[in-house]
Amino acid sequence: MQKYVGVLALFLAFSLLASCGGAAVSPSLEPSPPPTPVPTPTPSPAEPSVEEEIPVMTVFEPSADNVKQLGRTSLTDGVLWCAHSGTGAEFTVTGSSASVTLLGDNAAGTDNQARIAILLDGERVIDEMLDAREKVIPIFEGDAEREVVVTIVKLSESAMSTVGIGGIEVTGSIAPTPQKPKLIEFVGDSITCGYGVDDEDRNHHFSTSTEDVTKTYAYLAAAELGADYSMVSFSGYGVISGYTSAGVLNEAQTVPKYYEKLGFSYGDGFPAAQTDWDFSKREPDMIVVNLGTNDDSYCGGDADRAAEYTAGYIEFLKQIRAKNPGARIVCSLGIMGDRLYAAMEAAVAGYTAETGDINVETLKFPVQQASDGYAADWHPTFATHAKAAAVLVSALTFEGV
Repeated sequence: MQKYVGVLALFLAFSLLASCGGAAVSPSLEPSPPPTPVPTPTPSPAEPSVEEEIPVMTVFEPSADNVKQLGRTSLTDGVLWCAHSGTGAEFTVTGSSASVTLLGDNAAGTDNQARIAILLDGERVIDEMLDAREKVIPIFEGDAEREVVVTIVKLSESAMSTVGIGGIEVTGSIAPTPQKPKLIEFVGDSITCGYGVDDEDRNHHFSTSTEDVTKTYAYLAAAELGADYSMVSFSGYGVISGYTSAGVLNEAQTVPKYYEKLGFSYGDGFPAAQTDWDFSKREPDMIVVNLGTNDDSYCGGDADRAAEYTAGYIEFLKQIRAKNPGARIVCSLGIMGDRLYAAMEAAVAGYTAETGDINVETLKFPVQQASDGYAADWHPTFATHAKAAAVLVSALTFEGV
């Protein structure tokens, strides 16, 4: 009996265990242990943040507030149009980069496209033939800010093309360079334009790519005298006649008809010949006229034709004086021949006698020498220009310029 009671007790105990054990092994009812906490690292003290300065590009208009306008120029719709040799703009950049947009005309991409130079602190860094209607020219670029004088100058002449100086893009600021104490205006022909000065072969012919006004007697003399300049010059032009190979009067190519204009050009970029020059902007202190070489191709040693030149010269002096009442006028001739020099002297004497104006004089340049060479179409070389500049500097220094 005890045996059965023991078995029954054991059976009851086992059943109770089995019923409780089902709950114990069920994973769906067993609570998950809490996750072990992950310690949060203590942040180190943060470095102070420094915002990187992004350079700001600014586009400046070539107005008189921003640049010194060189020679006879016209600011139209935000573009500074340049026709004559030596025209352009000069300004000081304080910044790390600069570029300029140049606008051309229908001469762009042809044999007569404009030639442009850009100088930094007086040193030429860019010599560009403008072969497109619009061209962006990088001037300089760097990481560090610098202060530098930028000069943009048209090296080639008015008749073949005009050039527009558009926006000047600078990382920094610009300001016009100051005017120099004196201004000299040069009125001339191909000699004043620098025809062929970069092509010292007399058998070669005209090309804007070999014109460089900065190598002429006019530019060199103004630089030596510390004066600003303005050029009014056209290759092949004269007082009463342009160049002629047949001795026939060439009235179409005369300087007086364009003297009161911004210039003259066959290009379609800007109507220079239809734009009056504003003589009130700044009166020249001195005006150097160097005309007669092309007239001589018509006069040819004939006394009556030389008298025509004298009469025409007198009228041109009246025109110059009407627009420049206080300027001293120097009438010069001789670099490519002096056969009309006496007729020019007669013009000055006749003008003074007629008007009483004694603020006019003459200057004879030495005729170019074979020992100094000849440039394209027998034009003066740089050596000849340098000698003529020295003569002019001596004369103008004596007159107090």
